[in-house]
Amino acid sequence: RNKELIPLTEELQFARTYMELLQMRFEDAIQFEIPINVSNDELKIVPLSLQLLLENAVKHNVVSSIKPLKINIFEKDGNLIVENNINPKEAIGKSTKVGLRNIADRYRLLTKRSVYIENNATTFEVSLPLLTQKRSIMYTEDIKNSSYIKAVEKVEKLKEFYQNIISYCIVIPFLIFINLSTSPEFHWFWFPMIGWGIGVLFHGLDVYNYNPFLGSNWESKKIKELMEEDNDTSNWE
Repeated sequence: RNKELIPLTEELQFARTYMELLQMRFEDAIQFEIPINVSNDELKIVPLSLQLLLENAVKHNVVSSIKPLKINIFEKDGNLIVENNINPKEAIGKSTKVGLRNIADRYRLLTKRSVYIENNATTFEVSLPLLTQKRSIMYTEDIKNSSYIKAVEKVEKLKEFYQNIISYCIVIPFLIFINLSTSPEFHWFWFPMIGWGIGVLFHGLDVYNYNPFLGSNWESKKIKELMEEDNDTSNWE
């Protein structure tokens, strides 16, 4: 995935060079502001997305000293904002927005965060998510931090199971005694003994995470598998 993204510092440097070349051609007809420093050196962006936005700004707007094209690039709330004033060219026709869709599609393959476009009467603005790679160590620490909670939950389940067994061992003999003392000709104690016994059995299977059809620890294994898949496929945030 490293090939699918480029450091923000490199992309900004390229954009600055590109705009300086345009400024040599158009002189004061183009004005731009591009940050020299970034908030985090680990920030990354889809390659050439910035260049495409700059090219679109020049392509679709009038560039003249009377109506200079002003482009402003800055960070805001974890996004890179590319903003320009609107001086539409008359003969260019309606934009197909293929380039913008291409950028949005490339981001969609990497992250759940979206590219946002805002177009009003005076300003066109595109918000590109700034991405950082999730560290595998962070994933490991998250699992470790949740181990204590899982252990506490397991102990609570064990306590409930043991209480269930103790109650069963006390109540069922008492019911047998009552049954044999009052109506020995009809052994109705079998009904609660078997019914409750089945409940105790399934309670134990649940506590020890055993599924008679799927095997032991199936749920834990499946959760771990899905978490690992999510960690592999969502490397960027």
